[in-house]
Amino acid sequence: MWGWPVGETTSGSQRVPLRTVDLARESGYSVQQVRDLERLGVIPPAARSSNGYRSYRPVHVHALRAYRGLASAVGPVEARQMLAELRTETIAAAASAINAVHVRLARERDEALRAQEALRAIQAEANTGEFEHGGDAMTITELAGALGVRPSALRFWEQEGLVVPERVTSLRARRYGLSAIRAARIVAALRGTGYGIPAVRDIMGSLHQLDGLGETQRILQQRLDQIAVRSVALLRAGADLAAVVMSAQQPTTTWTDPPGF
Repeated sequence: MWGWPVGETTSGSQRVPLRTVDLARESGYSVQQVRDLERLGVIPPAARSSNGYRSYRPVHVHALRAYRGLASAVGPVEARQMLAELRTETIAAAASAINAVHVRLARERDEALRAQEALRAIQAEANTGEFEHGGDAMTITELAGALGVRPSALRFWEQEGLVVPERVTSLRARRYGLSAIRAARIVAALRGTGYGIPAVRDIMGSLHQLDGLGETQRILQQRLDQIAVRSVALLRAGADLAAVVMSAQQPTTTWTDPPGF
């Protein structure tokens, strides 16, 4: 059977069962962090000897390394929950859950790229004096339809001070002029990329500066860079995640680790 020789860890330098200090050395965490992560369910409970000492297997090393990458990709809370579930899922279900994270990161990247393109178009219009709507004001229904959002979203953005429409009819209906349309398009681009309202408010505030759109583009580029780092972290965790998944398919009474690891 493939895997490490029985009695060795990933580096071949220690014999199993592993002590807490061995696990810390192999995983890059401190002894206290290992204990904390075991308490939080990131790794399976350690076996206990008759004198109460913990003992671990190489799969615990995989679980800790997988957690490091997964936490970078999706955050520590979701990573803890996901690792606990991966240990009990079938291979098909576990693979689907991991694939879903890859898909999510790809979707976030696509959304950020679309937001960048939207901002470039807005910048080009501002530079040339051209606007898609030909200079006419829009109703809330028209603008919501153009942006692909609900009218309630525009009302909420108004409440938050992000988009300020004009009220020109006898019924005080909302009408959006060119500046409000531009602001709404930027807010829609940022919200579609995952930015929360406080962050959008800060970005919109920067638009009053000389190079506001340029600063917004810089912020979006930072987000793309962060998504790239998260994606790489998930890729690096791949082999360890596979080891955790495969360990669930084997009897817990053996020290044999998953094939290929």
